[in-house]
Amino acid sequence: MVRIVTDTTSGLPLDLAAAYDVPVLPQIIIFGEQSFRDDVELDTPTFLAKLRASPVLPKTAAPPPALYAPIFDRLLADGETVICLHPSAKVSGTVRSATVAAEDYPDADIRVIDTGSVAAPLATMVLLAAQWARDGIGADEIVERVHDLIGRQAIYFVVDTLEYLHKGGRIGGARALLGGLLQVKPILTVQDGQVAPFEQQRTSRRAIARLRELVSEQCPANDGAHLSVMHIGAETEARTMAAEFKQLLGLSEVPIYLLPPAIGVHAGPGAVAVSFFRETT
Repeated sequence: MVRIVTDTTSGLPLDLAAAYDVPVLPQIIIFGEQSFRDDVELDTPTFLAKLRASPVLPKTAAPPPALYAPIFDRLLADGETVICLHPSAKVSGTVRSATVAAEDYPDADIRVIDTGSVAAPLATMVLLAAQWARDGIGADEIVERVHDLIGRQAIYFVVDTLEYLHKGGRIGGARALLGGLLQVKPILTVQDGQVAPFEQQRTSRRAIARLRELVSEQCPANDGAHLSVMHIGAETEARTMAAEFKQLLGLSEVPIYLLPPAIGVHAGPGAVAVSFFRETT
């Protein structure tokens, strides 16, 4: 049987991951001299409180390879094939950590996939892959299907302030400074595994309205789009958007994911995002 492994940048709720029997590796959040696992030691509400009170931006670190060992030992003891689905290597060292950990098991079938993504699209891939594995689909077919999803994913998000992206080095300093001076609200996306500007709006209200337009224009009106809404410290806005999209596109459900601390470090409080998968071409 195939087993799926992921990490907390997926934003996958731990109870849902447990229901699918998917091990979730933690990211490490560093506030000064203190470090916290963001699975059992630091949840998003606690993180937000610490972030607002911290005089400096916290740092993040990928799960060290040693954390994979007990997971690999357990899964491989049962003769499983392991597929690790992780965020873009251009924004996280998690793929590298998993790859290094897998090198200690040269005779095992461990496949590490860079999804070029983060948050809800990654969570969706994990859940689908886990379901496919339950259905008895083989590793090669699952990997092929995941790569198909990677090529069709779309994600757009609006941040309340550019401060965190600027300090974290996730967008160019000049663009961050320009945004601060003009009080523009950029709509950001992920291109080639990196955060990139998509377009700018003058106010948060217009940015959110444009986010809705992008979904209505680009998202397929069927459950195969796996449309999701994400947020950190913006629950009301996220719930409103999810309800609107569900009705607009006739979807059976639009899950809402709470962005994890490792993403919140860079997005900052008040960030709202949407993701979906385009039609197969």
